[in-house]
Amino acid sequence: MRVVLASQSPQRRALLEGLGVEFEVAEPRVTELTEGDPREMVLENARWKAASIAPMEPPGTLVIAGDTEVALDGAALGQPVDPDEAREHLERLSGREHEVLGAVALMGPESGEDGLARARQGVLASTVRFHELSQALLEAYLASGEWEGRAGSYAIQGLGSALVAEVRGDVSNVIGLPVGLLLELAPELVPRS
Repeated sequence: MRVVLASQSPQRRALLEGLGVEFEVAEPRVTELTEGDPREMVLENARWKAASIAPMEPPGTLVIAGDTEVALDGAALGQPVDPDEAREHLERLSGREHEVLGAVALMGPESGEDGLARARQGVLASTVRFHELSQALLEAYLASGEWEGRAGSYAIQGLGSALVAEVRGDVSNVIGLPVGLLLELAPELVPRS
């Protein structure tokens, strides 16, 4: 079975490689939702990404797409546009719990009677609690640039691990692809011994 990851995310690639899955990468060309209910938003974004790639792939291809969002007080923080917005996000997260929502959408390889690929999809929530961030740690993190292009302005791997006091739930979800959910939706990807 041919597998295509509809993502340019190095974190998603690394997680899929860690499963021993052979895959190709395709860049989805979609304008992502940035407002609305965070759970619905990540699922819709993942579906759009998968749907943007699936029609271009040959029959029998499994397209995997994901989306990640950080939700605080019921609203999505999104990706920061600049260091000032990253600072604001991190200051809001300091000492508090938030949700990381990860969506997975798969298209193919099975088809319905009409010949169209059927989507398998789901959303997983992990709870993350930040330490109270010192000014020194906040400044070091902002200077690192690790916040760029990251939902909620942080990555849990690298220096970002110093921001996090506790994770409840799937850590792979916080990294960028909920592996347990992916394997539940696509058992054909489960490594065989």
